[in-house]
Amino acid sequence: MKIHKVGLRFAGASSLVLLASSFANAADPSTAKKDMMMSGMDHSSMDMSGMDMSGMDMSDMDHSKMDMSGMDMSDMDHSKMDMSGMDMSDMDHSKMDMSGMDHSGMDMSGMDHGSMDMSGMQGGKAPADARSSDYSNGVPYGQYGKPMMMGDMPLWGVSVDDLGYQFDDDQINYEVGAWYGLDERRLSLRSEGSIQTEGDKEIDSLTSLSYWKPLSIFWNGEAGVAYDTENDKPAIMAGIVGTMPYFIETDARAYLYSDGQVRLDLGAEYEWRLSQHWVVIPEVGLTAFSKKDSDNHITKGFNEMDAEVRLTYETFSRQLAPYVGVSYETALGSARDQRRQHNESVDSSSLTAGVKFWF
Repeated sequence: MKIHKVGLRFAGASSLVLLASSFANAADPSTAKKDMMMSGMDHSSMDMSGMDMSGMDMSDMDHSKMDMSGMDMSDMDHSKMDMSGMDMSDMDHSKMDMSGMDHSGMDMSGMDHGSMDMSGMQGGKAPADARSSDYSNGVPYGQYGKPMMMGDMPLWGVSVDDLGYQFDDDQINYEVGAWYGLDERRLSLRSEGSIQTEGDKEIDSLTSLSYWKPLSIFWNGEAGVAYDTENDKPAIMAGIVGTMPYFIETDARAYLYSDGQVRLDLGAEYEWRLSQHWVVIPEVGLTAFSKKDSDNHITKGFNEMDAEVRLTYETFSRQLAPYVGVSYETALGSARDQRRQHNESVDSSSLTAGVKFWF
């Protein structure tokens, strides 16, 4: 019986000690703050719009473990909150809804931005010489001067499409062209004709100086002045030169003479390549006039047709090509009768040999 009385007395004393310790912990604010756990609390229904947080000191609070994903802070007044000592480096802001927050009164003057990494942000103003219209980037051109785009550089060229001798007719035929300018506009000089090697060595030539301009991908236009030594008259020239389907080189030129006569020259040429060097070139030409001119043995309409087939061998990067061939010329329409009246041949053919080149 005595043993039971002692055990009851010891249990009562222990209970009094534990109760006193609990009251002591409750009276200590530091202990109470450590023991409070808010991670499991539902803050979504809490209305903190009327709370005065101006006196709240949250500088020592650790917000890294606070879950604020469900909190609605759209009505909170953050203008008086002092966040200078807050460490929010570990907070997840991706789920925070701050669309309704008023940040106009927030004082962030005490925040330290020195450790913020803004290397990925783009902004600022480029220097005045960062990019210039002439692509110099502020660097002088030096002793060689300003570079020039290839399309803006004037070029020149000379081409001799025909320089050959006709054995049966004892004459030299030629067709020469030269140009200077850009890809979109050029000044062109062209001359074609024949030189007699026997008798009075007469020279018949038609020379023109024209302005050349592309009209489309395959066609170019020409306009200028010309002079014809056969009838000794100047003329105004206009023409179109280009490539037809199947790569047929075509040219059509009209000449208006000072006496009102109009001459039309039509030509076509095709290059039939047998190998890398051997090329067969057939070509044909027609000449027509608008009115009759007895002094120069000209009739109205088509007067003559000339054709030639040449076998060429291209050498020196295709810039030089000697050739041999056969030429044929015939009068057309009323011009045949007129040539017979003047004891001139109506048809003629001849072997030819010559060279064509360009540079």
